[in-house]
Amino acid sequence: MKGNEISAKELRADAVEWLTKLHQTLVIKDYGKGSVRNYCQEMTLLFKYYNHKTVTDISQVDIEQYMQYIKEVHKVGRAKCRSVAQSCSFFFKRILPAPYIVPSNLYPKKQFILPNIMTEEEVRQLFAAPLSVKEYCVAGLLYGCGLCISEVCQLRLQDIESHNKRLKVYQGKGAKDRYTLLPQKLLEQMRLFYIQEGRPKEYLFTSKQTKRAVHCLPRPIGVRTMQVVVNSAMAKAGFKDKPFSAHTLRHSFATHMLNQGNNIHVIKTLLGHSKLETTMVYLHLQKHTQLGIVSPLEAVVHDGAVAK
Repeated sequence: MKGNEISAKELRADAVEWLTKLHQTLVIKDYGKGSVRNYCQEMTLLFKYYNHKTVTDISQVDIEQYMQYIKEVHKVGRAKCRSVAQSCSFFFKRILPAPYIVPSNLYPKKQFILPNIMTEEEVRQLFAAPLSVKEYCVAGLLYGCGLCISEVCQLRLQDIESHNKRLKVYQGKGAKDRYTLLPQKLLEQMRLFYIQEGRPKEYLFTSKQTKRAVHCLPRPIGVRTMQVVVNSAMAKAGFKDKPFSAHTLRHSFATHMLNQGNNIHVIKTLLGHSKLETTMVYLHLQKHTQLGIVSPLEAVVHDGAVAK
C-alpha cells in the first residue's frame, strides 16, 4: 500500500505522539525489529486514513470500515489484514485502551499452505554448483543447521563451538537461545571464509559499511544483502526461475531430517519452535514411502505391489 493516497496524507500532531508512545512500548517490551516496524507502519496508515479525526475518536466501526476499504479498493490479502488487526488490537488494548476489544472476526482465517522445499537431488545440485565460499557458508548454515536468514546474519564468532560441532543461536527465533548442528564440511568452509574476510572480530558476516569505517562498531550484514547471496547461489545452481529462497533451505533441512528418521521433538528444538504444532507441518512433506505407508489401491487392489 506504499505510495497510495493514504500514505500521501498528513499525520495529525496527536497521532505522531501516539505513534511515538507505541514505538517506545514495543521497544521496552522487547518486540522484534520487524514487529516494531510493522505495528508502527500499520497504525500510521490507519491514522492517516482518519486524519480528520483525533486518535481517541477512532472507533471500532472506523477500524472495520478501514479493513473493508483496503480489501475492496487495494485488494490486500489475508496476511495484510491480519497485520492490521494485530496492530490495532495491540494499540487499542495496550497503548490507548478503548471501550471495546478489536473483534476476532477482523482476523481472517489462517490459510494452511505447505511450504516450498527442495528435493535431496536439488540440494546436491545446489552444493555441487560453483559457489563462492561465502555462498557455500550461507547456504550451508540455512540447510545444514536450519537457521533463519536473520540468524545467519547475526551469527557471532563466539557462538561457533568448533570442538562440540555445534552452533549457539543467540537470541534467535522467539528471542530465545538454542543450539543446533554444525557439519564438519561447513565448519571448514567457515574457517576459510573467516580468513578471506580478514578475521572479523565479532560477526562472521560483517556489514561492509562498518568494516570500512574506522570508529564505527561492527554490525552484522543486512537481511536484504544476505538474500542477494542466496539468490546468487540458486542462480548458479540453475534454480533462477524456481521459487527457492533462504527459508526454502530451512524448510528442506527439517523435512530431510524427518526423512532420515530423526525425532520430530529434536527437530523442533533445532529449529527453535515454541510449539510442536509448528514443526508438525513437515510431516505433510515427509516421504510417505519411507514411513511404510501404502495406499489401499496398492494394498487391496494390487496385492501390496509398490512401483520402484
